[in-house]
Amino acid sequence: MILRSRRLRFAFVAVAVLLLAGGSLGYVLHARHRERPLRQAGADASFTLEEPGLYFLDAATGRVARGPGQDAERVAGGPACDRFHTAGEHALCLRKLPGTPARTEALVLDRRLREVRRVTVPGIPNRARVSASGQLLSWTTFAAGDSYATSAFSTRTSILDLRTGYLVKSVEQIPLTLDGVRHHRPDVNYWGVTFARDDNRFYATVSTGGRTHLVEGDLRNWSAKALRENVECPSLSPDGTRIAFKKKVSEDLRAPWRLYVLDLATMREQPSAEPHSVDDQAVWLDDSALAYALPGRDGRTSDIWSVPADGTGAPRLLAAGGSSPAHR
Repeated sequence: MILRSRRLRFAFVAVAVLLLAGGSLGYVLHARHRERPLRQAGADASFTLEEPGLYFLDAATGRVARGPGQDAERVAGGPACDRFHTAGEHALCLRKLPGTPARTEALVLDRRLREVRRVTVPGIPNRARVSASGQLLSWTTFAAGDSYATSAFSTRTSILDLRTGYLVKSVEQIPLTLDGVRHHRPDVNYWGVTFARDDNRFYATVSTGGRTHLVEGDLRNWSAKALRENVECPSLSPDGTRIAFKKKVSEDLRAPWRLYVLDLATMREQPSAEPHSVDDQAVWLDDSALAYALPGRDGRTSDIWSVPADGTGAPRLLAAGGSSPAHR
């Protein structure tokens, strides 16, 4: 009986050792698998953000490229990202990390694409924006669901201040004034931050009660107020007078939005000449033109287009097989 008991204990210990070894080996293999694509995703030594022009994600390589937009002329030597934006002295590269639950790595880079800071947050990469100075950065991830066209989604939006190093993990905690009163609801979601040049004010979309609103936020006073309904993914013009946004014009989930521009002084809105549904946070190429991504002809990738901001003209193709445009 004693011998049998000893054999059972030995067998148990042996199995435990094998399980621990197997678990350790599995962890090492997983870590190697996880780290390898991140190392390979680094930028080429010669690729920087020093040159002016259009930067975007190239669909063929998954890496940041610099225009012109023709395939033969573009240089795709930047880091691999799922979402990207750059302005001022910094860039923001969002990467979806492997495994479940979904996690996103927010990688802050300088103009030579050297790492400044790395933050890991839950969810799937969705929106990325850097202030004109490069000192404020914001990102949005989908915590649940994967489309703004339905109500079954939840977002998480963060703001990082590189001047102080302070990270606002969730903008949802900011006191919100809606229709003149303090708003308290558990269904509040923020996304699509865009910064003013003073590195204090920001604009964003807030969703609550089945409606979306444009909000103006004040970081210094830690407050936000709703300005207008049915405004999504705002983008402030370089001169700070207008906001490009996507407006919901249809209940058709295949094409619910159109690209509009709002004058902040008069609160008058103007539709752009883009006839297709735009599910993107547009960027301003200058004070007169917008850039944005539309689904490509292959149905798998997207193309970057441009259109005048005043409602005139016609869309023109900037970069086939591109997304996440940014203009420096």
